[in-house]
Amino acid sequence: MPDPTGEQPTAARLRRWRELLRDERAAAALYERLARAETGERREVLRELAAVERRHAAHWEGKLRAAGAEVPAPGAVPLRARLLGRVADHWSTAAVLPLVERSERADAGTYDAEPDAAPGMADEERGHARTLSRLTEGNPRAGITRDEPWHRGDRSGALRAAVFGVSDGLVSNTALVMGIAGSGSSRTAIVLAGTAGLLAGAFSMAAGEYVSMSGQREMYEREIGLESQELEEDPESERQELVLLYRAKGLSEQEATRVADTIMADRTVALDTLAREELGLDPNALGSPWSAAASSMLTFALGALVVILPYLITSGTAAFAAAVSLFVLALATVGAGIGVLNGRPPLRSAARQVLVGALAAAVTFGVGRLIGTSVS
Repeated sequence: MPDPTGEQPTAARLRRWRELLRDERAAAALYERLARAETGERREVLRELAAVERRHAAHWEGKLRAAGAEVPAPGAVPLRARLLGRVADHWSTAAVLPLVERSERADAGTYDAEPDAAPGMADEERGHARTLSRLTEGNPRAGITRDEPWHRGDRSGALRAAVFGVSDGLVSNTALVMGIAGSGSSRTAIVLAGTAGLLAGAFSMAAGEYVSMSGQREMYEREIGLESQELEEDPESERQELVLLYRAKGLSEQEATRVADTIMADRTVALDTLAREELGLDPNALGSPWSAAASSMLTFALGALVVILPYLITSGTAAFAAAVSLFVLALATVGAGIGVLNGRPPLRSAARQVLVGALAAAVTFGVGRLIGTSVS
């Protein structure tokens, strides 16, 4: 669209509009995909966010058409939306909403200094992070957790555990194998050490995750039990807590009171709601220690296997070069995946992962070379 001076938009300006259009379409696709994994009010909130993003995309489409520029056709659902959607289907949207919220907070100021944005677009973008924060139920519980210190909300997500499992297996076992290879040991010794590292690490991860998840589940069950006891002994206090929660979400005192009274009329519904709203727990999804253990073991083993594969086929320089190449490729893939999930540039995340992992492997290779030389 020509500006007030009558000048045609520059190529850089048109390119910026296309970038913003692409980002808005991607955000709309993500919220629509996450909405499919939700029900009730949460689904409607996510659909409303998608509608806002589509409206923003329509603004940039209009700008491009008015300027006589080509409007890119909508493409396939972006990779990030597909990945996060699958995670939400497999676990829950609670596993991915913190990632989306973090991305929204990072991009909240996109339109603050954008002269071509429509009025209100900047405020709507900043409001997305606040809306997601309410969906993840982080802020409303702050006052209550201070009054009831036995509540805890520190939970690790299954997605995070899986990512760190494969990353840990990849880096730790490669560092071990590189150290053995640097010492000049035989192919048999390298394979033996790598296999031992894989098994020891995988079973250690599984045992640690099982114990950790069991303790976490028991703690959550205790919290729900305490909440049930409080509901039995002092229902009026629990009712007031619900009123506080819904007022913190933006309802008026009268509306919050009406909702709280409706919920408290059924004790089962009241306990379920208090567990979700006050504690941030889903009584039906407290986590399985066996599933967590199996997931950690398999993902660690998958990462640890990468560097052993070449030595199962060949030996010497060829095996070493192949192991290093597979290691770097796997590191880059894991790093790019983390970047995609976090909404950050995949190349930057891949480069960071490769740098850190390669440094660890190089150090152990150097130490192994020094020890091998001194022993020989």
